[in-house]
Amino acid sequence: MDKKALLIDHEACWGCRTCEVACKQENQVPYGVKLIYLTEEGPGKGYLDFFYRVHLCWHCEDPPCIDACPEGAIVKRDDGIVLLQEENCSGCGACQDSCPYGAIEFDEEKDTVRKCNLCHHRIDKGLIPACADNICPAHCIYFGDSKEIEKHLEDKKRARDRANK
Repeated sequence: MDKKALLIDHEACWGCRTCEVACKQENQVPYGVKLIYLTEEGPGKGYLDFFYRVHLCWHCEDPPCIDACPEGAIVKRDDGIVLLQEENCSGCGACQDSCPYGAIEFDEEKDTVRKCNLCHHRIDKGLIPACADNICPAHCIYFGDSKEIEKHLEDKKRARDRANK
């Protein structure tokens, strides 16, 4: 099966949080739970020198959350998407403790945990995840072939570096 990747150009992000809003709307995520979120670092050397980092599940090659879950509620699809089957989740939080990215959140309304599912319901229809669907005004969230995206990001970084000289 064709494996796709979601990659972020953190240097281009200006912290607008439209990715958070798109995710909440697409996945009907309740208040207090974020499947994708931003953190702000700064200011840096300049007065307006801030850096924003986008956090979400990175759908690890060897996800520690799968082994940590005593209920077997987390599975990895052939295309690399790591899914949480909420109906099998006991809400114990073992997967939260095992996630190196802090990408699993407790949903008090459902008494289970939640994580980014890479909008698999959209991918299965030939679409892309909501956060990457041209909603980002900074154009910093990409979904597709990781090698193509990495090349594009390298070209984009070189152009940015030339412009900043």
